[in-house]
Amino acid sequence: MAELRITETFFSLQGESSLIGYPTFFVRLTGCPLRCSYCDTEYAFNGGRMQTFDAILAEIKAVGAKYVCITGGEPLAQPEVKAFMKLLSDLDYQVSLETSGAMTLKDLDPRIKVVMDLKTPASGEVSRNDYRNFEFLNDADEIKFVVCDRLDYEWVKGKISEYALDKQSYSLIVSPAHNQLPPQTLADWVVEDRLPVRFQLQLHKVIWGEVPGR
Repeated sequence: MAELRITETFFSLQGESSLIGYPTFFVRLTGCPLRCSYCDTEYAFNGGRMQTFDAILAEIKAVGAKYVCITGGEPLAQPEVKAFMKLLSDLDYQVSLETSGAMTLKDLDPRIKVVMDLKTPASGEVSRNDYRNFEFLNDADEIKFVVCDRLDYEWVKGKISEYALDKQSYSLIVSPAHNQLPPQTLADWVVEDRLPVRFQLQLHKVIWGEVPGR
């Protein structure tokens, strides 16, 4: 029976993306090949427990969730997750995937909403970005940039221009690295430059702080 290694599952509000604020069931997978400087889920790097698809589905059904977010770690590090997300979509759940820009999105079910976190220089993992992933994004998908400093911000502007990201159908989001860049500073930069992005804070941290499972 198909299984995934899970760090935690919980029901909360979606804190990011265009689905922000919606009650959502989160499935946090264990494991990640990246080590970003601003990572707030290091506890998901190792450990976890094996759960069958049926067991996870039972939890989702028990809370009556409509939205399901697959997160990590890096979910795509477990190949079986693609089949699980397809299963969820077949059962009419609205599924979003939080993933880095480091692993291929090829062959992903097009019904899945992808939120791809493209890594900035200050993350320490900018070299891991696979820019071929742009061609696999569709209208409902989003690219997120976590900005740590001014150099990161200038890099984001450069990538938007280089790949004409503002001319694509998917959305662009910038978010200040928590406790590294003051939100007002990034907001001022975006307004000053009229940057064609959506500025966003992590809602769950505004409400509950750095509490796992919220």
